[in-house]
Amino acid sequence: MRDEELIELARRGDKSAESLILNKYSPLAKSVSAGFFLIGGTDEDLFQEAMVGLYSAVNGYSPGNGANFKTYAYRCMRNAVIDAVKKNTAAKNKALNNSVPILEIAGEFSPTGPEDELIRCEQRREFLQKISKILSSFEFKATVMYLDGLSCGEIAAATGKSPKSVDNALNRAKNKIHKSYYTEQ
Repeated sequence: MRDEELIELARRGDKSAESLILNKYSPLAKSVSAGFFLIGGTDEDLFQEAMVGLYSAVNGYSPGNGANFKTYAYRCMRNAVIDAVKKNTAAKNKALNNSVPILEIAGEFSPTGPEDELIRCEQRREFLQKISKILSSFEFKATVMYLDGLSCGEIAAATGKSPKSVDNALNRAKNKIHKSYYTEQ
């Protein structure tokens, strides 16, 4: 069955047609979302945003507009992900983006011995040593600064790079670390 036929059936309430079209294009949604980074979010959060864009594409597609469905769906998914990233980085959300969960704060004040501190330091050193081998020098520097709690804007100011360059470097680093982790498993 063609996409246009599935879309028409889905609009009429056919859940199996809707499921077929959403499943068919979910790899594209995964691909679209993989190119972005959401501070405080996960890859799955961005994938869900792309799927929301796909769902709106199913409801908004008009075959007579000249574009095929795949192209239209791609644009809708990309726009949904970009909107989510923009909302996340908006000034009004800064307090939420920089907040720390209460359990994390409580953990910082829990009594630990010098052995625990030594283990944490050793784990961080090993992690930094591993990622220094797979990241470029700027990606490594930005990642370390980010892990130390600096925001993208603060890293940009400290390195003399644009916030977009820092965001791109962090996204590349995240993808390389993620890929490296799963190739080791």
